[in-house]
Amino acid sequence: MDVKSEITEIAKRAKKAATILSRLSSTVKERVLLKMADEIQRQRETLIRENGKDLEYARSIGLSEAMLDRLTLKDTTINSMAAGLREVALLPDPVGKVMSMWRRPNNLLVGKMRIPLGVIGIIYESRPNVTVDAAALCLKSGNAVILRGGSEAIHSNMVIARILQACLKDEGIHEGAIQVIARTEREAVYEMLQLEEYIDLIIPRGGEDLIRAVVSQSKIPVIKHYKGVCHVYVDENADLEMAYDICMNAKIQRPAVCNAMETLLVHQNIAPRFLPEMAKKYQSAGVILKGCSRTRQLLPAAEEATEKDWYAEYLDLVLAIRIVDDMDQAIDHIEQYGSLHTESIITQDYSRSQRFLNEVNSSTVLVNASTRFSDGFELGLGAEIGISTTKLHAFGPMGLEELTTTKFIIYGDGQIRS
Repeated sequence: MDVKSEITEIAKRAKKAATILSRLSSTVKERVLLKMADEIQRQRETLIRENGKDLEYARSIGLSEAMLDRLTLKDTTINSMAAGLREVALLPDPVGKVMSMWRRPNNLLVGKMRIPLGVIGIIYESRPNVTVDAAALCLKSGNAVILRGGSEAIHSNMVIARILQACLKDEGIHEGAIQVIARTEREAVYEMLQLEEYIDLIIPRGGEDLIRAVVSQSKIPVIKHYKGVCHVYVDENADLEMAYDICMNAKIQRPAVCNAMETLLVHQNIAPRFLPEMAKKYQSAGVILKGCSRTRQLLPAAEEATEKDWYAEYLDLVLAIRIVDDMDQAIDHIEQYGSLHTESIITQDYSRSQRFLNEVNSSTVLVNASTRFSDGFELGLGAEIGISTTKLHAFGPMGLEELTTTKFIIYGDGQIRS
């Protein structure tokens, strides 16, 4: 079968499955998700073995350490995938939830009810855990999902799909509910993006080049997240010990992910006390520092930051630092160079924290906490299917409710329109 025919058949199966999924009870969805969690853990040796094939291939083509980190399945990753499945299973089911009701003058009772989107296509690089997270969220929200990972993760993704589909089959659920495209040719992605008749939404997860390519080719609506240029602003009223801990965590806890801090903004009044000690901590962790001219007066070992650095998503142990005059300049910097992803302020001043929350328009804004918390699992969503930095139809980490839409429901007692 040629690529176009194969992808079309997958999409047709998904559309049929989506109709069935939309009618499943919460009890059935919960039961199958818990079974999937058990199976993921039971088959950890198989998962690690198949993942080893992908890692061998990835190293042979020279993938970066950051990408290898995203690709690797180990005990902690597998346990986390299973925990995500269990948490999603126990979350409230959004499907069928009535959001609001109101009475019209003619006595019609009008309301809005949550319903699934239908068929969701996910295009992603590395990260086999995305296969599990996406499947869990789509199943619980009543959507069928078509997953197309990168060639570097094909063995991992296919074995995960087999495990999840076996659980569906055991429960009598259409196996088209969760499908992984086995084709690694780019043509498969292109054909998928043309199938607006069968697929309702595309969510790309990966680098900016991948996402822009998907957006340019797709006939289907796309949730976009080009990059994560995340900022931490250390205000003049910050608690220094708190600031040290948060800034270290935001940069080094996992530098290769989109919610890691890329630019540190520091108020000029606290910079002389804060930056020298902060720089020592970063340098001991192997972080390369790039600073503005004022930063380099305090940190002579820092490299000179260029205009390009303020836009950079390093995904590595590299950090840009800028000393700002005040909060206005910090917010202006975020507005100009940010990517609408995640920003944090460290301050003991309540009014400043509230102003930061109100005026910074990124999808996640934190006070006195690490940017690493911009994550569906950490925010209580169970998992996330991606982070949207566009405001239609979702903004920020996308959980169950973001994978539904609403329809109007109307109760009448014989009304006709005059």
